[in-house]
Amino acid sequence: MSHDLCSLSLTAVRDLLRSGEITATAAVTACLARIEATEPKLHAVLHLAGEAALAEAARLDAAGPDPDKRLWGVPVLVKDAICTKGLPTTCGSKILENFVPFYDATAVAGLKAAGAVILGKANMDEFAMGSSTENSAYQTTANPWDATKVPGGSSGGSAAAVSSGQCFGALGTDTGGSIRQPASFCGIVGIKPTYGRVSRYGLVAYGSSLDQIGPMTRSVEDCAAMLTAIAGHDAKDSTSAPRDVPDYEADLAAWAKQGDLKGVRLGLPDEYWGQGVDAEVLDCCRAAVDAARGLGAEVVRVSLPHTPYAVATYYIVAMAEASSNLARFDGVRYGFRDAAATDLAGLYELSRAKGFGPEVQRRIVIGTYVLSAGYYDAYYRKAAQVRRLIRQDFLDAFASCDVIVGPTSPFTAFGIAEKTEDPLQMYLSDIFTISLNLAGLPGMSIPVGLGAQSGMPVGLQLFGPAFDETRLLCTAKAVMDAVRPPMAPAGV
Repeated sequence: MSHDLCSLSLTAVRDLLRSGEITATAAVTACLARIEATEPKLHAVLHLAGEAALAEAARLDAAGPDPDKRLWGVPVLVKDAICTKGLPTTCGSKILENFVPFYDATAVAGLKAAGAVILGKANMDEFAMGSSTENSAYQTTANPWDATKVPGGSSGGSAAAVSSGQCFGALGTDTGGSIRQPASFCGIVGIKPTYGRVSRYGLVAYGSSLDQIGPMTRSVEDCAAMLTAIAGHDAKDSTSAPRDVPDYEADLAAWAKQGDLKGVRLGLPDEYWGQGVDAEVLDCCRAAVDAARGLGAEVVRVSLPHTPYAVATYYIVAMAEASSNLARFDGVRYGFRDAAATDLAGLYELSRAKGFGPEVQRRIVIGTYVLSAGYYDAYYRKAAQVRRLIRQDFLDAFASCDVIVGPTSPFTAFGIAEKTEDPLQMYLSDIFTISLNLAGLPGMSIPVGLGAQSGMPVGLQLFGPAFDETRLLCTAKAVMDAVRPPMAPAGV
């Protein structure tokens, strides 16, 4: 029974909770049982708050269902980079091993205000630096479809947990594709909202001009429900946009009565549909585009000509911001402090050398270099200029289409340890996702089938104009309903 309950979508279990057919305690108990059964293989959860979740569920049950709370009684997980009051927030790093925040991030507060129950924290690449969740200082997460393969990253714990039914939804973060790429690898739905749509208050910063919190779920409707709960202006985040937030779930339900894509122009960028993309990925994505065309969508070719420069631009901007943001972790004000140090310089050196993992140290060194005197203009300033050109590419493309579509990743999930010795190959796995973060626009990944050779999920990525998440969600639902991809992972 518990496994069957865990296979339901978030909105389906929410409706059962509202009607009183199940209790919040039953929903939490089912998820905890699923976590216990699958964690030995997946290692998706870093910090489990089972007793606290059951206590919160009991409190909700005592008060009774609240129809005004769209996530009433729904168990969810939160990526470990997002602050949760009274729960550890380590960012997958030893340097924050004992950090327990005294406040909730605004996005977490939004979930709680909507009635969600926090089950615990999901594993991630250390400080969100990685594409496979192998850079966590604590454990390597496996893909629920094949436990010998990675779940993607850096929100790999959230993706694996949602895909395997450990929870009904999870929060991830996306700095260069960290929601969309693991959603693609694990066969689920993930959305990166427009920069500024969801408050970053309480999110441990990696690249402050790129980071964004977003939901990861098993259906588009679930994604809309969670996004409505967490989106909105926040005076505590100066980059938060003071704009009205639609009721995405209601808008999606209203659109679903139409059900087709007549009048929608889909743009296929030449740079995303050719060389370097596996044939099985192209086959699934082309079939999804054909399905959209069958629903009435007009398909047009567009170009994003500065895409070849995106990887280099992103890794200069992101690492520069990371080197600045992570300077605060010095063994004095935050986190791990090495007891062997005998002077202040030694304290900084030993604490950071032992507290940070090798990938984080690599990015700090590169970021410090590109910001150093004599190199700033050659690297950071130039990257900032190219970033503006990349954003302009998208604005030009949206003059001739409503939604841009392409593969989320050039390949399906790769093997654990397959790319760890070659950081450049790992960075290239983000080639189709990082441009969107540089442009600050919304994007999402939806599953569109299994690769013919690998048998692993393939994701289709959708890009939209700024603050037009509604159009993305409606288009995504139409395509998913037409394609009907398999959602039950075979590996657990």
